[in-house]
Order: sequence, then structure tokens, then C-alpha cells
Amino acid sequence: MKTIKVAAIISEYNPFHNGHKYHVERTRAIGATHVVAVMSGNFVQRCEPALIDKRHRAKMALMSGIDLVIELPLPWATASAERFAKGAVQIINAMPAVEILSFGSESGDVERLKNAAEILLDETVEEEILNALDSGISYPAARERAIAKIAGAKVASVLKTPNDILGIEYIKALITTDSKLTPMPIERRGAAHDGKSYEKGFMSASEIRRAILSAENSDRDPKDILTEKLSEYLPEASIEILSDGIKKGEAPCSFSRFETAVLYALRRLSAEDYLSFPDVSEGLHNRIYAAVNSSASLSEIYSRAKTKRYTLSRIRRIVLSAFLGIERDIALNEPPYIRVLGLNERGREILREIRKTAAKPIIMRAADIKKCDDFSKRVFSLEAASTDIYALAKPVKGACGSEYTDNVVLL
Repeated sequence: MKTIKVAAIISEYNPFHNGHKYHVERTRAIGATHVVAVMSGNFVQRCEPALIDKRHRAKMALMSGIDLVIELPLPWATASAERFAKGAVQIINAMPAVEILSFGSESGDVERLKNAAEILLDETVEEEILNALDSGISYPAARERAIAKIAGAKVASVLKTPNDILGIEYIKALITTDSKLTPMPIERRGAAHDGKSYEKGFMSASEIRRAILSAENSDRDPKDILTEKLSEYLPEASIEILSDGIKKGEAPCSFSRFETAVLYALRRLSAEDYLSFPDVSEGLHNRIYAAVNSSASLSEIYSRAKTKRYTLSRIRRIVLSAFLGIERDIALNEPPYIRVLGLNERGREILREIRKTAAKPIIMRAADIKKCDDFSKRVFSLEAASTDIYALAKPVKGACGSEYTDNVVLL
């Protein structure tokens, strides 16, 4: 039997672009024969619906270099960077056939990332962060200042850039779960995470999303528009899948399509109800409740609730959790299963290896959940309900039940 070396990439692929393709290619270049993606489902960490649903995004990935796509379930896909990273790592840990965790990094310096991760896991650093917060700066700035004080500016510099920040969270998760995975940063190429400047062949994901949104209401063929604007930045498969989705009214999905429903859901909650959601601390629940009841839009709620201590991203997570019913006890647990979204022939080889030693049940079809424990059923039920809500974010609203009828993507 041939020897395989499996690497995992934690991802959203919203959508899959040339930066992602480069990451996969570099992962293979360092020795991986097979690549698994643990990918967010229909909602992403920005706390909004993905541009196109998870199976279409899985197909993009499989057509552009990924071999097996595993879903990161909703409570972890929409969580803070720390819980997002830890949930994904816990899934990968449950697949002992995977040896490498490959992730994008602005610095490409694994030792600096490890150093920062170890410092952040030291309980004494929290006191330094609290002291910095008392000076009135934001939490991210306070964390950077605390690291600089303890380890110097060079180590703290990795807290300035988004991929390095997430890389630190991955390494923290490897440490706290006693993982056997080898962390492998791949130096990032191309545009800044949310920037407008880009080098040849690479554009930021936010700019790509804006270009895709511009194709929705045009009289021109979506494929012509996407080819004209994005052929240099997206693999051909991504353009084909996205343009077909736009034609069919399946993309681009937008949070604005159910904003009224979100406001309705929030207005039904008491201040104490918010305490059942992750990221809500004592006192913040009253602040959010007051913001909800004095606002006529989500942007007003965000503006009234956020402070330097309570970041906008945290408020957005709380709002989405309240809307979708993501409760604290679920979010603070770990993903209970390995759910396959798609695979190719090499993916089948990985799956055969995973089945031998998997530490969590493998879900190929919705019916497989019947054999799982109550917590797994609860998480899957939440996933299914959120998919039904996601269908309302499409240009042409979809019906319920697709979580139980859609099949694994096979290439």
C-alpha cells in the first residue's frame, strides 16, 4: 500500500480564490500527498451567511486541489477566533491519519507564533491585558501591548495581522488539546485580508465578495461579469459555480434579506435570555438588551452596544447566536462528529484511513446521526434549522429540509 501524508487546512472558502489555491499547492510542496479542509458551513465567522452554500463551496475546493471537505459545525464556525480554532483542531485531532496543520501566515515564523501562543496561555498575561484595558484601549490592542511587555515588540508584532492572529489560536488549540499535529505556517501571498491593494493574481476576499455582489442585479450574464472582473483572482471552477448560482437565484446570499426576522427574534428576548448565549458576560446582557430596544436596525444595535472593551465582532457574534439559537453550553463543548461534505478519489483514500482510527462518529448522510448520542443530535438539529434560515438569505428563497436531502459532493 502506498504511503500517504495527510495535511489539514481550516477554512471558510467564501469563496475559494487563488490565495487558497496557492495555499493548497504550497501544502503539497512541503510533502503532503493528501489535503483535508475543515470548512465552515452556511454561516461564517464574520457572523453572516456565506455567499453560496456549503456544498457549492465544497465543490469549488474539490475542483481546485482539496481532497476531502469536512464541515466545521455552526456553533464553532461562527465563534470567536479562539473557539473557531479549537473546534476545528478538535475535529482534526479525531482523525489520527492527519499529521500536519497547514495555515496561512503573514510572518511565516512558526517559532514566533508558538512563543506568542505560549505567553497567551499563561494566566499571568490576563492581568497585563486587564491593566492595558483600564487605559481605555481596545482588547486587541491591550493584548498586543501585554505581549510586547512580556516578550518584546518582535513577538507582539504577530498580533497585528489577521492570519497570524488565527495561527496563534491554532497553536494554542494544539497545546491545550495535547495535539500530535505539526503546525505548518504557509507565508501568505497577495492582498491584505480586507484590503483593496493586491498583487498580480491575488485579490482580498472582501474585494472578491464585492465584485460578486455587483453581478447579482446586472442584465449581463453573471459569468461574463465574473470572468471580466475576477478571472485573474478566482479559479475557473469558482467562477463557473458562482455564476451558475447567481443565475439560479442561489447566490449571493445576504444577511440583509432576513434583517427584519433578526430584529423580531431579538425583541422577543429578555435581558436575562442573553446570558444563555456565548460571549455574553454579566452586564453586557443589559447593554445589548437596551441597544435592541432602542434601535430600528442592526447597524444601530451594533453602534449602541459596542465599546472598546466589547468589540463589534463580539456583538455581531452575540446577535447571530441569539437569532439562530446557539446556546452557551453547546458552544463551549467540542464538535461531536466528523461530517463529510465532499470528496474526490484521494479523499476516499483519506476516509478509508480515517475510518480505522476515528475518535468521533463519521457522518456521511443525515440518517447517520440517528446512531449518535444526544449531544450530536442536538448539534445536527441546530445545523439543520440554521440551514433552513440560510435559505431565506438567497435571492430566490429556498424551502426547508435540505440538510436532510442534500448528498455528499462526489468528484
